[in-house]
Amino acid sequence: MEGPTPVSALIHAATMVTAGVFVLIRSSPLLEYSGSILFLVSLIGGLTALFAGTVGLVQYDIKKVIAYSTCSQLGYMFFACGMSNYSVGLFHLFNHGFFKALLFLGAGSVIHALLDEQDMRKMGGLVKLLPLTYVAILVGSLSLTGFPFLTGFYSKEVILEVAFSKYSIDGFFIY
Repeated sequence: MEGPTPVSALIHAATMVTAGVFVLIRSSPLLEYSGSILFLVSLIGGLTALFAGTVGLVQYDIKKVIAYSTCSQLGYMFFACGMSNYSVGLFHLFNHGFFKALLFLGAGSVIHALLDEQDMRKMGGLVKLLPLTYVAILVGSLSLTGFPFLTGFYSKEVILEVAFSKYSIDGFFIY
């Protein structure tokens, strides 16, 4: 469902992602009784991160790219919860809300400046026109990619470290 960019920022940065991960974290006492369910959750999370990130690479609409990125980050959160590290999933959820809000609100500024144009193939050279928006999108993008010393780096690195340090077939496979 498509909507105005500020609404997309609220849905993708807060409501949609928070609801699913929060329910998974709250049901953690039940999940801990079944190793196969935890493996399934982490497998689905890993595949979601890979698939949604790949689909986001071929989109042209700026809001769709950010939305698929949200789905990919949701996969990371589920992946962390499947590795029984619910606090790490919550940490990434919290960080995700901030950098995703930066990206969506920056995208809204770009769309508004270009008179409702959302096709990224028709964008470029906007740094002089929108310097503050450029900085916001740059910081959000770098944090999203896991650039060192930004929040996305710390949360994503911990997720991968947890998967690698499980020393199990499941952890290595998903990693």
